[in-house]
Amino acid sequence: MDGKQNDIRGVLIGVTGARLLLPNASVAEVITYSLPEPVPNAPDWLYGRIRWRGWRLPLISFAKMAGLARGESELGAKVVVLKALGGNPRQPYFAMLTQGFPRLVTVPADQLMAAGDGGELPPGVLQPVLLRDDEAVIPDLAAIEQMVVDALAVSAQAA
Repeated sequence: MDGKQNDIRGVLIGVTGARLLLPNASVAEVITYSLPEPVPNAPDWLYGRIRWRGWRLPLISFAKMAGLARGESELGAKVVVLKALGGNPRQPYFAMLTQGFPRLVTVPADQLMAAGDGGELPPGVLQPVLLRDDEAVIPDLAAIEQMVVDALAVSAQAA
């Protein structure tokens, strides 16, 4: 059996304090950062909403959400538009601030290993990993999406 069949295409995305490893299929597009429209009463990791292809997408800072950084630089930042997994037709995408352009990678199953000490994981983190010798974090996209939905609901109730 050819080992190449177990390889998946992934994307390494730089955020302040970490690199995220996502399946390539979860990324809809990478766009230039633009100042978001604020969301009242939102947590500090929810920067606001940006416009993309007729949608108003929530823009998040994974680094702030996971407690990896207190702030992120918007200078040279990009925005990765991610496909939401929850099946909500009103919110099929959300956006994440990134530092630089995401990088396509081939992820061989035998070169991806779980990392970390087995302790409690930060919000939005599914698993710290080693890809070859590179440290990365696999984000919990479903949990992140739910956190965004919850934050937007609180904001709507307060309005």
